[in-house]
Amino acid sequence: MTTEQTSAQAHNISVLPSGRAFSSQGEETILAAAIRSGVGLPYGCKDGACGSCKCKKLSGSVTHGEHQAKALSAEEEAAGFVLTCCAKPLTDVVLESRQVTDESSFPIKKLPVRVSSLTRLSHDVMLVKLQLPAADHFKYHAGQYVEFILRDGARRAYSMATAPHQQETAPGVDLHIRHMAGGRFTDHVFGAMKEREILRVEGPFGSFFLREDSDKPIVLLASGTGFAPIKALIEQLQHKDIKRPVTLYWGGRRPEDLYMNAWVQEQQAVMPQLHYVPVVSNALPEDQWTGRTGFVHRAVMEDFPDLSAHQVYACGAPIVVDSARAEFTAQCALPSDEFYADAFTTEADKHGA
Repeated sequence: MTTEQTSAQAHNISVLPSGRAFSSQGEETILAAAIRSGVGLPYGCKDGACGSCKCKKLSGSVTHGEHQAKALSAEEEAAGFVLTCCAKPLTDVVLESRQVTDESSFPIKKLPVRVSSLTRLSHDVMLVKLQLPAADHFKYHAGQYVEFILRDGARRAYSMATAPHQQETAPGVDLHIRHMAGGRFTDHVFGAMKEREILRVEGPFGSFFLREDSDKPIVLLASGTGFAPIKALIEQLQHKDIKRPVTLYWGGRRPEDLYMNAWVQEQQAVMPQLHYVPVVSNALPEDQWTGRTGFVHRAVMEDFPDLSAHQVYACGAPIVVDSARAEFTAQCALPSDEFYADAFTTEADKHGA
């Protein structure tokens, strides 16, 4: 029997320690089968670029599609690790994955959306407000993302910057979209896109959301527009009156990259448990910046040399998220299963450019 014939069959996938199980169909990846079956495996980019879906294969065989070495190295693959987003089962498979939850599996829907407003938050960040169909209630967790489905079938993913309880009064979501020079979709957002334009989205996706069953203090780490899902988490904490201590570190190259700095300061006035540390890495003299400087994840390490009793939620550029994950666990005693992340991979990141 050939590999192609074997992978096209249905196979059973079991996940430990939760005991959840599901079946693959045809040529779909393990992650696609899990999403279709409502099983909440961890994931981020779905393109073999970020490594968020990496987990240990305890038994069985898979074949990996194209992926980046930084997401799964040859050594990790040889040690039995798999990327579920690009691994297709050749046999029944048993995985070990810590983040399998029932609550993370809201129905994934394709929806028409209308652009209700466009507002520049900085020279290269646009606040795009989307109006959702009033008759079709869209459920998601703060921190999750949607994908725009472009006319040629290409997709672009953006995290929702609003907590889900706001759906009750106005069916819609906010997105923070950074202009990427030469980016087909972001060139459109910053150029020809107009209010009332109709687009198609699918979601919700992602395993980045607040674990409310914990009482541990929280460190929120954002770089650039990675602030969008962090903002939704802050709104969720406020809405649910969660009193856990929260420290937000938001990093940008220049002060203007902290494009909702005033909003965060306003939240501190109503959330006494929220502490905010803005960090700038490349301030110029004309910025007159007097705050923290350097790498944003290093600021966390300076303030929290011992993270053993904390949860960390990190979102932003892959280099920031990957550095934080490695150094927090190795140097600050953060338990690896208390680091939750969503790396913002661009199209260039996905193709290794």
